[in-house]
Amino acid sequence: MMALKVLVAAFLVVASFGVGAKAELQLREQHKNQLLEARANPLAAFKQWAATHSKNYVNDVKEFEARFSVWLENLDYIWDYNARTASHWLHLNHLADLTADEYRARLGYDNKARLLRNRLQSMPFMYADVDAEKLPSDVDWREKGAVAEVKNQGQCGSCWAFATTGSVEGINAIVTGQLVSLSEQELVDCDTELDRGCSGGLMDYAYEWIMKNKGIDTEEDYPYTAEDGVCISSKKNRRVVIIDGYQDVPENDEVALKKVAAHQPVAVAIEADAKSFQLYGGGVYDDVSCGTSLNHGVLVVGYGKDPQFGNYWIVKNSWGTEWGDSGYIRLKMGTQDVQGMCGIAMAPSFPIKKGPNPPTPSPTPKPSPSPKPPKPEPVKCDDDSECPGGSTCCCITFLFNMCFQWGCCPLTDATCCDDNEHCCPAELPVCDTDAGRCLPKAGVTLGSQPWSRKTPATRRPGGFMDRIFGRGFACKKQDNPLQQIKPQ
Repeated sequence: MMALKVLVAAFLVVASFGVGAKAELQLREQHKNQLLEARANPLAAFKQWAATHSKNYVNDVKEFEARFSVWLENLDYIWDYNARTASHWLHLNHLADLTADEYRARLGYDNKARLLRNRLQSMPFMYADVDAEKLPSDVDWREKGAVAEVKNQGQCGSCWAFATTGSVEGINAIVTGQLVSLSEQELVDCDTELDRGCSGGLMDYAYEWIMKNKGIDTEEDYPYTAEDGVCISSKKNRRVVIIDGYQDVPENDEVALKKVAAHQPVAVAIEADAKSFQLYGGGVYDDVSCGTSLNHGVLVVGYGKDPQFGNYWIVKNSWGTEWGDSGYIRLKMGTQDVQGMCGIAMAPSFPIKKGPNPPTPSPTPKPSPSPKPPKPEPVKCDDDSECPGGSTCCCITFLFNMCFQWGCCPLTDATCCDDNEHCCPAELPVCDTDAGRCLPKAGVTLGSQPWSRKTPATRRPGGFMDRIFGRGFACKKQDNPLQQIKPQ
C-alpha cells in the first residue's frame, strides 16, 4: 500500500510538472507570434502597443519617432535573444520604449550606502539551526496569503521601500493572520535621515525607521504618489503594523537565504540593469551577463523547481503586473557564483515580529473645510438705502437734485456714469457713453472694458422711511423697471 501511495504521489508530481511546462510553452509560443506580427508591420504594432500601455506621446511627432526607434531596437534584441535562449524569454512589455539610462533611473537600491555600512550581525542568525535537508521542496507565500498585490513604483527609485513593505506585510500576515498592504509613500516621505526617497535607499535603514517610529501606516491611508513628498505627521503617527527587529541573512549563502524564505518573505538586492531583465517575459532567468552590482530591491516570496531548468527563486518586483510573469520573475537558484544569480545572496534581510499589533487606530481624519470668510459690511448710501459690501452706491433716479433712488455698482470705488445706469472701475474711470465702455484717464496707456450695470439698492432696516411709513413701505422688486434689464 505504501509503495502504491509513493507511485501515485510521484505520478501527480510529474503530471503537474507536465501541465506547467505545457502552459509555459504555449505562453512562449504566444509571445513569439506577437513578435512575428510586430516584425511584419512594426509601425502598426507600435501604435497598438502604445495604446495598450497608455503611452501619451502618440500625438507628439518628435517624441513618437524617438520612442519608436528605441522600441524597434528592443524588438530586434528580443527576437535575437529568444532565438538563442531556452530557459526564459523576453517580450515587449511596458518598458520596451525606454533607453538604457531611462530604465536605470527606475532602480533605487543604494549600494554605495550598503558598502559603507556594516551589516547587522549583533545576534545569532535566527534560522541557523534549521536543517536545510528538511526544508520543503517548494514554498510559495502567495498561496499562503502572505503576499500583497503587485505594486508599481513608477518613475521613482523607491524599490527599497517596496521591498521593505513587502517583507513586513509577509511576516505580519504570518504572525497575525491578516494581510495588510502597507505604505511605501510613508517611507519615501518620512524616512529621510538615511534613505533618500525616489533617489534610493536601503531596506535595513527602512526597518530601523519603522522600529524608531513604532510602526507604519497602511497603503490605503497613506497612498503612493511615485514622487518625493512632505511627511504627513498625522499619518506617520498612525501605526497600524509594528515589527520587533530585523536581521541580515549571512551574505553569499543561498542555503541560509532558503532557510529564511521557507519561513517568511525576504527582502533582497539584485543587479537589474541588464536589458534582458528589463524585458523579461517568463521562464527561469539565468542570464550570465546579470552581474552583482546591486541596484534594485525586490522580494523573495518562495522557491521551486522547474523540471527542465532546475531550482529557482520566486521574486516579486515592483514594476506592475505588465512586467515579467504578472509582476514576478523566477531567478535561477544554485549558480556557480556564491553571490547567486544577479547577486541575490549578497544582501538579504528580513523583519522580525513576535506578537500582535497595537489596537488599530482610526483612519486619519480628513481636514475640516476652511471657514467661509465673513461677508463684507454693507455700504450705506443714505439713511434708507444700502448696497452689498464691495460695491459702490450710484444714484439711479434724481428728484429736485436729490437722489430719490439708489443703485449698486458691483465694483469697489467705482465711477458712476452720467446715464445713471452704468459705472466704471477705479482704474478705468472715464465713462464713454457712446461706446458703452470704460476708458483710462488722459495720458494713461491702459486698455478699456465694457461698463457695468447697476442694480437697485436695498432698503436699510430702521431707516427714515421705516420710521415714517412703517415696515411695510417698499416697492416690490418687479415694480422697478431697472430690475427687468439684464446686465450687459
